[in-house]
Amino acid sequence: MCKNHPFESFHYCPKCGSDRFVIHNFKSKHCEACGFTYYFNPSSATVAFILNDKNELLVCRRANNPAKGTFDLPGGFVDMDETGEEGIIREVKEETDLTVGEATYLFSLPNRYIYSEFEVQTLDMFFLCKIQNWIVPQAHDDVAKLQFIPLSEIKVEQFGLSSVKKGLQLFLNKNGY
Repeated sequence: MCKNHPFESFHYCPKCGSDRFVIHNFKSKHCEACGFTYYFNPSSATVAFILNDKNELLVCRRANNPAKGTFDLPGGFVDMDETGEEGIIREVKEETDLTVGEATYLFSLPNRYIYSEFEVQTLDMFFLCKIQNWIVPQAHDDVAKLQFIPLSEIKVEQFGLSSVKKGLQLFLNKNGY
């Protein structure tokens, strides 16, 4: 995991291009040339808990880095002008072909996600998703494989992303596992 602050990757003002883009405080940089202050805030991301009628959880096998080959849960980044609920519904459809009929927000966790060798700070929102019309899920997008695992057999250490591990442990504990 990267340990560098995002400031280390941004040397020029995104508004005017000046190199007089200096640290203002822990979460912002300020341009001495044009006066613009940029705040580094986390990106929004979503994670889905999808259970079938046998109390099995739908898990993904990651097709790409970070954590390629490990288990994950459906989800991803929220697009601009999209709510968290709209984001999780879209991500589940893109990755599994399943249509979410109801997405209930459960909790959120901070995360650091490495994308193209750049650390993106995220706020991961976890949802319990009910599927509208069950079909056999199909792996698409950045998912290599999908499978259902009984909640009683979930091994949190097999999941590659730290926030998903933490969120999954919270979910399992809340549900008596």
